[in-house]
Amino acid sequence: MHAGEIMAKAGKSMAKPVKSTAKGYKDTAKFDQSMDRTEYEKELRALQVELCALQDWVKETGARIIVVFEGRDAAGKGGLIKAIVDRVSPRVFRVVALPVPNDREKSQVYMQRYIRHSPAAGEVVIFDRSWYNRAGVEYVLGFCTPAQHQRFLKVCPEFELYLVDEGIQLVKYWLEVSEPEQKRRFEARINDPLRQWKLSPTDLHSRSRWFEYSRARDMMFDATDTKFAPWYIVPSDDKRRARLNCIRHLIGLIPYQKVARKKVTLPARSMKHAYDDQATLEKKCFVPAKYR
Repeated sequence: MHAGEIMAKAGKSMAKPVKSTAKGYKDTAKFDQSMDRTEYEKELRALQVELCALQDWVKETGARIIVVFEGRDAAGKGGLIKAIVDRVSPRVFRVVALPVPNDREKSQVYMQRYIRHSPAAGEVVIFDRSWYNRAGVEYVLGFCTPAQHQRFLKVCPEFELYLVDEGIQLVKYWLEVSEPEQKRRFEARINDPLRQWKLSPTDLHSRSRWFEYSRARDMMFDATDTKFAPWYIVPSDDKRRARLNCIRHLIGLIPYQKVARKKVTLPARSMKHAYDDQATLEKKCFVPAKYR
């Protein structure tokens, strides 16, 4: 089956949008306790095995997939993306995390810097934040005008319909963290030197302007939660459960099949032209073995 036909079939079977109701969030965001690490790692390994099978299918069929991750600051996007790509090839699963646009990019058509990263055959492109910056941080912090924001909300579904019509499967996730949990994570970043780099001035604005971001989120959902590219909300107060739930959902959306692998036999080392290849290293500089 041609890759375009496969993606078209996938689009027809895509699940309906998840509605962003407060009741739905409260019902799924809270758990009695954090998930046990041993149980988490066991479940994650099983899902990562499936991601490897999905990878084989993507390469075999030439499928093209875009996965968008958006959400509040400190919602856990980075950790979730790392869990997805940790055991797969970066040549198939490609992560795009664009920096602030430069002056030239600011003068371009807004979607231009994103469309250039769209997948070729046999690729899964994961956007760690995406064109939806305009619907969130740019709008709330005044980096775009109200007119630009409204135009984005109007044009975005048309842009995404173009991607889907081209045979790309587009999946969009919104990670929703509660206000108390976001506060706890920010405080942890302040006190942990290994995580202080994650705390930016933009993050601090996201705390003080919580409800402005909420309203921007709601406007974004109203305009861009479509049948051909629905939003899926991931409650992320428990990062481990959020990762497992999202990865399982993503795998379930893509109609992949396991590709038969050829049996691999490790060849014996040839002794032709053999010599003492360790002796030639004796006078070279080695890294001191401080840890033994």
